[in-house]
Amino acid sequence: MEVPELAKNAVLKKSNNDLDNAEIIKGYDFNKGIDYEEILKNFKYFGFQATNFSLAVNEINKMLDKRNDELSEDDQDLYEDDEFIKRKHKCTIFVGYTSNISCGLRETIRYLVQNKLVDCIVTTARGIEEDFIKCIAPTYQELRAKGINRNGNLLVPNENYCKFENWIMPIFDEMLEEQKVKGIIWTPSKMITKLGEKINNEESIYYWAAKNKIPVFCPALTDGSLFFHSCNSDLVLDILGDVVRINKIAMKAKESGVLSIGAGISKHHIMKANCIRDGADYCVFLNTAVEYDGSDSGAKQSESIAAGKIKPESNPVKIYGEASLILNLLVAQTFAKFHNNKRI
Repeated sequence: MEVPELAKNAVLKKSNNDLDNAEIIKGYDFNKGIDYEEILKNFKYFGFQATNFSLAVNEINKMLDKRNDELSEDDQDLYEDDEFIKRKHKCTIFVGYTSNISCGLRETIRYLVQNKLVDCIVTTARGIEEDFIKCIAPTYQELRAKGINRNGNLLVPNENYCKFENWIMPIFDEMLEEQKVKGIIWTPSKMITKLGEKINNEESIYYWAAKNKIPVFCPALTDGSLFFHSCNSDLVLDILGDVVRINKIAMKAKESGVLSIGAGISKHHIMKANCIRDGADYCVFLNTAVEYDGSDSGAKQSESIAAGKIKPESNPVKIYGEASLILNLLVAQTFAKFHNNKRI
């Protein structure tokens, strides 16, 4: 039976054979043995999100390449600020994350901050308090008794929050005294620095952030258990002061790189700051959010380019994936190799 002409043209349409420069989709051959380095390198040829992972590795490595390029003395003068350390590299790297550090990613973020591989952090209230709580008492992975709070498939005993309150309330009292006597205007970033100094624990992200003078911003600091318990109402927290500060950091950046882990307010706050400087130069999004509800959380790179948050000439990448599964692989292929001088 002869195929109808309409179906023939639609289904059996001739392919464009001009594919000389196209990548061939090909998986890893396990007959060669188990070589994790080769598996990750071959993600580029897998397609789907594996290819996006490979593109994200390239994008992050471009940010890191700029950290080997020192600024001129004139450009370094731009970074003189009493609240921001003098940077000597060309790319300021912003990293944003949510309460996904409640899982084992906390140690990954700590590694980045401890080794000065990033310059500016934006996170959520949960992203702050979980770090300090883990310094005081552990989080568990299995349900074993009543009086335990759920955080995804993680379990946090009520007692942990009581211990956290006992630790933080005297610090709030001290902050209030400094506010009254010294006239200190507290912002979330200043408060997080103080808490990082007070925790005095090398397991903490914010201990290292304070030590290495890496500013940590949390525009929704009150949206968690940090202020769940009674706090002296005379203590003032200036949110707008931090908006000015992060905008200054973005504007002074010679080049700007963004790694946004998760979505929501941490992603939006970083991208809004980069909008002030006419867009980030390099950008990687890692989240599971979709664009259909119109929120910034799931917005694609194209939306950020249209809004002036990412430069039009850049090559931003979004990986649709869950951070606890993806981030360690991403760091292994980028920041860790850079830090250990083993980049391939």
